Amino acid sequence: MSISSLDLNLLLVLDTVLSERSVARAARRLHVTPSAISNALARLRAALGDPLVTRQGRGIVATPRAAELAPALARVMNELERAIAHRPFDAATCTRTFTLAMADAGQVARLPGIASAMARQMPQARLRVVGIDSLLSLGDLGSTEVDLHVGVRATGPGIHAQPLLDEPTVLVARKDHPEHGRRLSRVRLGALRHVAVEMAPGRGIRDPITAAYARARIDRAVAVAVPTFIAAAGVAAATDLVATLPASLLEAHGARLGLSALDGPMPVHSVTMALCWHERTDADPATSAFRALVREAILGAAKRAAPGRAGSRRQPG
Repeated sequence: MSISSLDLNLLLVLDTVLSERSVARAARRLHVTPSAISNALARLRAALGDPLVTRQGRGIVATPRAAELAPALARVMNELERAIAHRPFDAATCTRTFTLAMADAGQVARLPGIASAMARQMPQARLRVVGIDSLLSLGDLGSTEVDLHVGVRATGPGIHAQPLLDEPTVLVARKDHPEHGRRLSRVRLGALRHVAVEMAPGRGIRDPITAAYARARIDRAVAVAVPTFIAAAGVAAATDLVATLPASLLEAHGARLGLSALDGPMPVHSVTMALCWHERTDADPATSAFRALVREAILGAAKRAAPGRAGSRRQPG
């Protein structure tokens, strides 16, 4: 039989009867009459095709079928009681899994600080991180798969957003690039060949860097398109191609990759980073604490960074 055809209240009655080993005591515990317990047991016997309990002296004993069901019923009822009971949120004992969506540049530059804060403040919780393409394929913030997105401000029904900081972008090249160490002219800038980042190709996401160059009327010839900023950085480090990267990524790993910022009339472009979440988690104490943790980890790192290198802080809107 299917559980959808069963009155689940009957299972609560059976769990209580098996626990108390008495119809009368079960009735007192559930605040009903003994006849109501007997009627519920009769309905459950008919549904399951088993006597479930039989009388023995002044009490009752479970049939093998009921004895088989008893541990599962007790476990489920206890878990439901814990889930329904209202308890103050305790970050130190929270065992939830929180899912954070962010681009790979943020994962490299900011995730270590977030993970460190999680270890200190929510030591028993688990952090799952997904990229932007995964965020979209999972159904975006409206799904139950993602709790929080750090990135370009999301819009749509039920979306909440809190500005974090402005992330500037920089044009980078390998340190022995022919144009390294001298200021570019508009002509030489327009002659460079670029690595472009397309995080979610085919999903209609506009490339803001191409748009910025178009507004400045500077050519931008894209030779290679990759799905991540790290891939773009790797290509730029090994070739004469250049890449536009978030400044925080260059700050975190530019030296290791052998990359540095070029000087010239590059179009000014920055991204306003925001915390974004859905209405469904807005009032949840655990998710609210997680949002606060992520916010403080990111802003704390930005405050400690040298001015002008990690973005400027934005006040909440």
